[in-house]
Amino acid sequence: MPGTFSQIYIQVVMAVKGRKSLIQYPWEEELYKYITGIVTNKEQKLLAINGMPDHIHILIGMRPSCCLSDLVREIKKASNEFVNQKKFVSGKFQWQEGYGAFSYSHSALDSVIGYIKNQKEHHQKRTFKEEYKEFLTKYQIEHKDEYLFEWIE
Repeated sequence: MPGTFSQIYIQVVMAVKGRKSLIQYPWEEELYKYITGIVTNKEQKLLAINGMPDHIHILIGMRPSCCLSDLVREIKKASNEFVNQKKFVSGKFQWQEGYGAFSYSHSALDSVIGYIKNQKEHHQKRTFKEEYKEFLTKYQIEHKDEYLFEWIE
């Protein structure tokens, strides 16, 4: 829309169903490229993507006309089908219900991109559960633990 100017940056955090460690090094890059294509085809800008075997982080520059829940639903649906068609895992791959979405200012982008790029190193010191709960606390998001991702203890 002419005359509309915006800066909307959202980090999406998604977990594999049952928090299973299914995303493996040999094909994770192919999955990230596929998700990048989904975001790009929806006319949004993927700024960073990376993760661990049980979850991923996606930083998206969004247009105001985009509905985040619709975009995440499409990412999950299409990437589920992609992983299953490629038979990257034995059994069925699926993302867990729900996701985290956290907004950032333009001045924070370099820091957030660095954080996402360094997921492997970051998670040598902190679990995904600790990381996710820290996000919720930092952003003052009220929640009940029973409604968070399924945690493997």
